[in-house]
Amino acid sequence: MAMVALALLVLLSSCLIGSLSLPLAELPGAFLDVATGRIGSMTATLLDLRLGRACSAFATGAALALAGVMMQALLRNPLADPYVLGISSGAAVGALAALLAGAALWMVDLGALAGAVAISLLLFVLARRDLGGKGRSEVAGDSSTLLLTGVILASACMALVTLMLSIAPESRLRGMVFWMIGDLSGAQWRVLPWVVLCGALLFALRQARALNVMALHADGAATLGVNAGALRRQLFIVSALLTAGAVSTAGSIGFVGLIVPHAMRYAFGPDHRLLLPAATLAGGTFLVLADTLARTVLAPQQLPVGVLTSLIGVPIFLFQLHQLQLRRA
Repeated sequence: MAMVALALLVLLSSCLIGSLSLPLAELPGAFLDVATGRIGSMTATLLDLRLGRACSAFATGAALALAGVMMQALLRNPLADPYVLGISSGAAVGALAALLAGAALWMVDLGALAGAVAISLLLFVLARRDLGGKGRSEVAGDSSTLLLTGVILASACMALVTLMLSIAPESRLRGMVFWMIGDLSGAQWRVLPWVVLCGALLFALRQARALNVMALHADGAATLGVNAGALRRQLFIVSALLTAGAVSTAGSIGFVGLIVPHAMRYAFGPDHRLLLPAATLAGGTFLVLADTLARTVLAPQQLPVGVLTSLIGVPIFLFQLHQLQLRRA
């Protein structure tokens, strides 16, 4: 409950903070105007814009953190994050191709989603043994083929991205670079990312016990009643959907899916029944805070939120790594 209250407080604070402050006395009426769709005053207009952006930031951060927990369980690697398999790189190819062509914003989102889905399908075909096919990988949870295939596909996608950036006209290059870094300046309230997030979280919570079994007893998961092959395929599909939705909304925002699961595992332990909802709430809260800083620290100029998440994430991850080494010593 404390994390839920903190998330709500951060969302409310993000609506109040900005280059123009909102008077507290006018907030109840402004919230009513936004809820009923009768946006006429300046306060209601600013609240609508900030609330939509904050909700998009929360859904994106929560999706990345939840996908990070799933990827770490799938690959049995604490350094795994939502971008490790190249899904975000595929989304970048689709989005930058649309930006290069001068397409509308909705087509950029569609291009990012199509690129992410294409890479996910290609990964599924090329590394199906690691996703529950016949052989050793289904029993022991070996994911070397899946991981290496993802790295190679990501390298190929980044080569295409570099090519598009090198031939892009100056008028479109800035928007393409901002998208690559991760930017929420054009994000608006959308229902679909929340639907995907809620569905993925419900699935994850239902599989939390099975994830605990697979994490502790990978070799004997089948004897304990866990269908490891089916679970690995489901984890891959759901985490790919979460990553695709997050990247299509805000571009490639790094470190959220890496540091938040580690921080929540450090705070609450490895039990996925607590880790999954805690990481989801913490990821959304963290990205809302980072986005609020991104649009206020140099106001009226706005920074790409991906820059701040990286600047914050690097020292936090190094601290987490140091603490982990101390525990093992």
